Amino acid sequence: MRVPYSQVATRTAAASARTALALLSASVGADGLAAAANRPGLLALVDQHAAAIRDSLDGDRRPLTPAALAGYAEGVRAAAVEHGWTPPVGSPDWTEPDWLLTRLLAVCALARTLDPRHLEAA
Repeated sequence: MRVPYSQVATRTAAASARTALALLSASVGADGLAAAANRPGLLALVDQHAAAIRDSLDGDRRPLTPAALAGYAEGVRAAAVEHGWTPPVGSPDWTEPDWLLTRLLAVCALARTLDPRHLEAA
């Protein structure tokens, strides 16, 4: 059976987005979300950033997807790097995270809320 190119491309893009979110979660999300669970102030910041991201991606009108979140995170990170931001070496300090780390952590929080069918391997 032949699979149309558009279907293969969609599956490849979806897999790439899931991989990007998994890498982001491994580098920022796991420690950051654990820290937020123990720091109400950080959790409130993450919630505010998540709401802003959802608004930016029109999340109230259409469901968020791994591709939308991964693309958003990459765009924000790329713009920050272009302006001189450097990723932290090792685990970030969550006592006073910068704006970008908080934003990326919010992407991880939103990714956890996605419909599991979006995260299944294609």
